[in-house]
Amino acid sequence: MTSDALLRVERLTTVFDTAAGSVAAVDDVSFEIGAGETLGLVGESGSGKSVTALSIMRLVEPPGRIAGGRLLFKGRDLMSLGEREMQGIRGAAIALVFQEPMTALNPVFTIGDQISETLIVHGLAARREARARAIELLDAVRIPDAAARVRDYPHQLSGGMRQRVMIAIALACRPSLVIADEPTTALDVTIQAQILDLLRDMRAKFGLSILLITHDLGVVAEMADRVAVMYAGRVVETGPVRAILRSPQHPYTRGLLASIPGGARGQRLKAIEGTVPRLGHLPPGCAFNPRCPDRFDPCTLSPPPDFEVGSGQRAKCFLHQR
Repeated sequence: MTSDALLRVERLTTVFDTAAGSVAAVDDVSFEIGAGETLGLVGESGSGKSVTALSIMRLVEPPGRIAGGRLLFKGRDLMSLGEREMQGIRGAAIALVFQEPMTALNPVFTIGDQISETLIVHGLAARREARARAIELLDAVRIPDAAARVRDYPHQLSGGMRQRVMIAIALACRPSLVIADEPTTALDVTIQAQILDLLRDMRAKFGLSILLITHDLGVVAEMADRVAVMYAGRVVETGPVRAILRSPQHPYTRGLLASIPGGARGQRLKAIEGTVPRLGHLPPGCAFNPRCPDRFDPCTLSPPPDFEVGSGQRAKCFLHQR
C-alpha cells in the first residue's frame, strides 16, 4: 500500500453476532483509494460489498460490529474517532450514495429541503443561502428546471431523477470521497448510462475519489481505474482495471467475466456453478473451492494468501504458489 492514499482500509473485519456465534461478513479486507481515483468493488450479492461501505462510514448497526482493522482517511484512523467527530466526517468528507434512492430519501420533505439540510447541519450555509445552493446542485446534476423541481417530493420524480438528487446531496459539502453503492441498480439502460456519465463528470469537476460498488463488470470497465473483487467477505483479486479484464488471475474473476452476455447468437449463457456460501457456513480452505473448476489439494486445507500475479495485481489463489 502507498503512503499517500486518500483512504486505506487495512485488514477490516466486520462481524454479526448471532446465537451460534460471530459471523464475518467482511473478513480481513484491505484496499486503498488514491486522490482522484475510482476503485470498483465487485462481487455477487452477499459478498460483503455493502457491509464494507457501511463499515467505512461506521454505520454498521447491532448485531453487526467492526471487530478489527484500521480505516485511515487522510492519515486519520476513523476507528479512533468518537461519534460526534464521525458525524463531521459523514457527508462532509465522505459521502454515501445509497443504491435505492426511494428508501434513502425522506418522503415527507421536499428534495430542496433535504439538500439544504446537509449544508445547514455541516454549517456550510444559512437556510436562505442553502436553498439557492440546492438549486445550483440540482442544476449541476442535470435536473431540468431546477428552480421549480426543488419544491418536489421524492414520489414526484422518476427513478433516474431520484438518483440524481442522491448524487446532489452527496456532493453538497464537496467531499473528497464518494461511496456509490450500486448507483444504477433498478434503472433502465439509458438512464444507467446517464448516471455513470454524470458521476464521471462530477469526478472531473470536483476532483472526487470514488468507491464504486457494483456487480456489473461492464460498469467497472467504463468507470474504474482499479478493481477489487470480493467473494464471501474476502477480496480475492485486486489490480488495474485493464489488467484484470484482460488477464484475470483468480478463477472467480474469470467466472464473472465469462458470465457476461455477448457470445454468438443462440449460444448458451455461461454461469458459475453453485451459489455463494452462507456466512457462518464457509467451506474449509478457499471459500470458492466448491465452485472452482481449478481446485486441487491445497484449496481445501487453508485460505490462500495474496500472491503477486502482475504489476500491481494480486490474487488469493494457490494456482500461483511457487
